[in-house]
Amino acid sequence: MQTIVINKNDQGQRLDSFIKKTYPKISLSLLYRYIRTKRIKVNGKKCGLNYRLSLGDKIESYINDELLVKKTATTDFLLAPDKLDVVFEDENILVVNKPVGLVVHDDESQNVDTLTNRVQHYLSNKGEWDYQNENSFVPSLVHRLDRNTGGLVITAKNAESLKILNQKIKDREIDKYYLCQVYGIIDPKQGTLHDYLTRNTKTKIVTVTKKPISDISEQIITEYKTLNHVNNISTLEIKLITGKTHQIRAHMAFIGHPLVGEKKYTTATFSKLNVGQFQSLIANRLVFSFKSDTGILNYLKNKSFKI
Repeated sequence: MQTIVINKNDQGQRLDSFIKKTYPKISLSLLYRYIRTKRIKVNGKKCGLNYRLSLGDKIESYINDELLVKKTATTDFLLAPDKLDVVFEDENILVVNKPVGLVVHDDESQNVDTLTNRVQHYLSNKGEWDYQNENSFVPSLVHRLDRNTGGLVITAKNAESLKILNQKIKDREIDKYYLCQVYGIIDPKQGTLHDYLTRNTKTKIVTVTKKPISDISEQIITEYKTLNHVNNISTLEIKLITGKTHQIRAHMAFIGHPLVGEKKYTTATFSKLNVGQFQSLIANRLVFSFKSDTGILNYLKNKSFKI
């Protein structure tokens, strides 16, 4: 028999979801049978599959030991640097300035030096995330930036904050602004672009069109404002209404104004000019434009961060 005590980062989860995540060797059919036959109890009593776990609940599992094997927690994050450019931090969230050239998550290169791993190493060293004693939660980024885009990224430091921020991202109540440089003068100087983006999962290149070209095409909306123009290069402020893969880079190229330094989405006219290592793009501002009560994060309403 094993006993798990529910902590603050586990509470609110369904019993069946938590057990399946904690003990991956238990099949769904066995899980449902064990709960139904009281071989899995909560606080010594039978509970339904959809029971929502509360702080301090004790889950008792009377199951063969070979099935009660917890998912092994990876410690790869300890191989990444633990230094971050912290813009804001409190007990719930961490806002950092991601350097250009750093990936946010693991990719095909299998490089352990990712922003996610740096954040987890940082919080582990501070004693704010005890990875050895957490049942299921890991500090998580709530949005991402491309490898070659620097700027502001938000991390949730606890499960409740992660749930709230994920919903706010979905509801478009966190406004993300970027600065970029593009070739040419855009006419009009400010506006909103409405088009469609289709991602090729094999090449990882996206295509922008005026109309959807397949059932996987997604609408993209990009607001832009010209800040200045010097020597055929315009500096723009971009606000993403939707946040799709490579949206800014592909959308600007689609309207004939590719980013300075851009190599993947450009035109023959400008490709020979893009000899630099990275495109001219930075996520420089975040605004928490919450429209409703957000529980423990309500204090962030209308708060903004800028680099």
